[in-house]
Amino acid sequence: MTGRIAVALVSVLVVVAPVPAVAAPETDALRGPSVLDGRVVVIDPGHQLGNRNFPRRIKRLVPAGGFRKPCNTTGTATNGGYPEASLTWDVALRLRERLRALGAEVRMTRHSNRPDRWGPCVDERGRAGNRLDDGGAADLKISIHADGSFARGAHGFHVIAPPDRRPWTHDIFRSSRRFALATRAALVDRGLTRATYVAGGDGLDVRRDLGTLNLSDVPTVMVELGNMRHPRDAATMSRGRGRERYARALATAVRRFLALEKCQVTVSPCRNGYGSREHPRAFARLPS
Repeated sequence: MTGRIAVALVSVLVVVAPVPAVAAPETDALRGPSVLDGRVVVIDPGHQLGNRNFPRRIKRLVPAGGFRKPCNTTGTATNGGYPEASLTWDVALRLRERLRALGAEVRMTRHSNRPDRWGPCVDERGRAGNRLDDGGAADLKISIHADGSFARGAHGFHVIAPPDRRPWTHDIFRSSRRFALATRAALVDRGLTRATYVAGGDGLDVRRDLGTLNLSDVPTVMVELGNMRHPRDAATMSRGRGRERYARALATAVRRFLALEKCQVTVSPCRNGYGSREHPRAFARLPS
């Protein structure tokens, strides 16, 4: 009789034992094909592996939004020789795969990473997605880069958005700012560090000298994933799992931004969409 009671008690205990706590999933407004299905995303992998082999072509001046700049640059590299062009290409491919799996249509500004190719120029990158074949426009554009600062201890990512600059970016600077906030939050959520050496340490910068941003008519950000000259950042960038980490963060940023743009009017379904550090209500305080 005692044995039977003990077995019964164990069974009860097993039934009522508390379930281990798990992280709360994102709301339906922030996940799944319903958010990205039919959306068009432009990914701009910075530079091109062969730019260094075509100096005359990449140095020619092109429109950059009220002024002219060189077509492109060679980009930077880690101290071990891993090129920025290869980093941005790999992260872009990983990001494309993730976005397509969520239902998005993805357009790329370049289609190879080869030493016998160059460009495209910044004006072409900037206009990418402004007008699609059906007469519409892309929903957003993200330009992927990495920095090459030799400043002592310089490390971490930063996200660059366009300013309010008529007639170039006045129509997109607010939405681009929101996209920048989403991107910063997603990178932080992945455990990545905000830049210590630029943009005041908050991971957000605004620049008016970048043709890729100035010539865009869709919400656009440029993300510098880190400093390739810093050993810790370089180690993350040089490993496949590190590049996957960046791609996951950027996919989250795209998903959150598009979901929150859709439901800005009703804030409550999107609550905490930017993680604990951001909230859509903050957007109402953006300068006019």
